[in-house]
Amino acid sequence: MLRLGVVGVGHLGKFHAEKCRAMEGVELVGVADISHRRAGTIASRLDVQSFFSHKDLLGRVDAVSVVVPTHDHFTVARDFLAAGVHVLVEKPITRTLEEADALIALAKENDLALQVGHVERFNPAMAAAFPLTGRPLFIEANRIGSFPQRGSDIDVVLDLMIHDIDIALHLVQEDPQSIQAVGVPVVSPRVDIANARLEFGGGCVANLTASRISNRSQRKVRVFQRDAYLSIDYIRHEVNVVRRLPPDASGLSTVKSEKLPVSPGDALEKEIKSFVQAVTTRSAPVVSGEDGRRALAVTIRILADIRARQGDWFDGQES
Repeated sequence: MLRLGVVGVGHLGKFHAEKCRAMEGVELVGVADISHRRAGTIASRLDVQSFFSHKDLLGRVDAVSVVVPTHDHFTVARDFLAAGVHVLVEKPITRTLEEADALIALAKENDLALQVGHVERFNPAMAAAFPLTGRPLFIEANRIGSFPQRGSDIDVVLDLMIHDIDIALHLVQEDPQSIQAVGVPVVSPRVDIANARLEFGGGCVANLTASRISNRSQRKVRVFQRDAYLSIDYIRHEVNVVRRLPPDASGLSTVKSEKLPVSPGDALEKEIKSFVQAVTTRSAPVVSGEDGRRALAVTIRILADIRARQGDWFDGQES
């Protein structure tokens, strides 16, 4: 039985705790949160122990989900890795590449699993579409939603767009050579809407848009590749494919459009199960620390380009 804890039981962390509590082969030892009230409420509902400090879980757990604010990712994850505990840390992996490198090195040094919570990798729609992806020529992603009560302490690039950055890097399997980006703050001091164009050495271009100031929700990615086009809807769990068929007897090519069957499933539950499997089988996580670092590196480049273009209203902001 894998002893697991959850640190941070706010909006997303409470779902981590619920999934872990219901999972076979896992004992949810307890939850920790700097809010006694929040930790106590979730712990009471799930019939587990509550703790105020993440350090109170050290020595009690084999693995942990770290679902605290981004600025605390490094400190909390480092303390667990240093103590020999496997870590699933929510995205972005850390605030800086130096912090990400330190976590990756510590996990390797102690032979521990370090997984990053890029949950769209486990979305049923992406799982159905991925086997049909080949060498993308163009990727278009739109991630649009209303202003949240959480996540506004970081730019929308780190909060939302990073999901699609990870998917683009996963599909293309290389880092972008050039980046052009624009973004503006609207209702917060941070960037609330942004667009980025990533150009890869192999010829692929990714156009990514993220907004948290819309009155509607959309999470879609479109992948254009030779002889095929895929439209993936993360919210509706739908995948539509248009493919070119071989020429007929007259030499004319035709196209076929179809909706792929998508198996039902909960992306967060699949993500945590994947982490548990990596820990128990001593295998590499599906989304490794290195994957998280690559996504973070691109977000940093995007934000740097935004600052270079519109630096006047960035003056005095924390990087």
